[in-house]
Amino acid sequence: MSILHPEQARDWIARWDVQQEGYLTDREARFTALIDAVEAGTDRPDPLVLDLGCGPGSLSVRLLDRLPEAEVVAVDADPLLLALGRAAHEGRRGLRFADADLRDPGWTSTLGLDRPVDAVVSTTALHWLAEPELRAMFAELAGVMRPGGLFLNGDHLEVVDVAPTLAGLERAVHERATRRRFAAGMPEDWREWWDAAGADPALAALADERARKVAGPAHHGSESLELSTHVAALRAAGFAEVGTLWQNGHDRVLCAVLPVEPRT
Repeated sequence: MSILHPEQARDWIARWDVQQEGYLTDREARFTALIDAVEAGTDRPDPLVLDLGCGPGSLSVRLLDRLPEAEVVAVDADPLLLALGRAAHEGRRGLRFADADLRDPGWTSTLGLDRPVDAVVSTTALHWLAEPELRAMFAELAGVMRPGGLFLNGDHLEVVDVAPTLAGLERAVHERATRRRFAAGMPEDWREWWDAAGADPALAALADERARKVAGPAHHGSESLELSTHVAALRAAGFAEVGTLWQNGHDRVLCAVLPVEPRT
């Protein structure tokens, strides 16, 4: 496998961020809202934070820019994106990448945690999990978080099962914004980014590994898109307060809080 140089990795991550912004017109605003909540909700300068489905670490590094004393464990199962993140941010204080599949029972035991987690964040990742996997993941997550710990998920979560007209309007707001972004000259979309990455000799072996590991037969696509599915799974895992903290169309930050006292 070719050695991935930091500058090359940073260039690929910059391209990743640009194509992501094509689908998420307020991506930076979403990041800011998540980090604001971590800063205000953990109320400590050095929170331990898990970033689930971290990709190349875009959210993780922004969080550390704001909270340089934090410890962030960035978790993903995609070998190519993890390699980019590790190469680009090697030596970054407080940042550690971890290869773990959120669908595997006991995945938290592989993270090397030495204290309870203060906050868990995720962006545009957890909708890939089917509902049973989502429920199991939240239950395991609650077991490693401190009382009063925060869960913050930025994703496209729909209300079609309870408010179909509103759901259609939320989706329309997002789709129109996306069309405007690409009409204004976005250089590449999601598929074009992955095709280009696979064609880079330095990333080809990682792309092949990804095809075997991540994009295999068990990965069917968007599985859990309804807001009610995530809310019910969080409540079943013991989170006491669950609600939307920030929203643009059907792009929202869902926030959940573990109770300070155990439920009886």
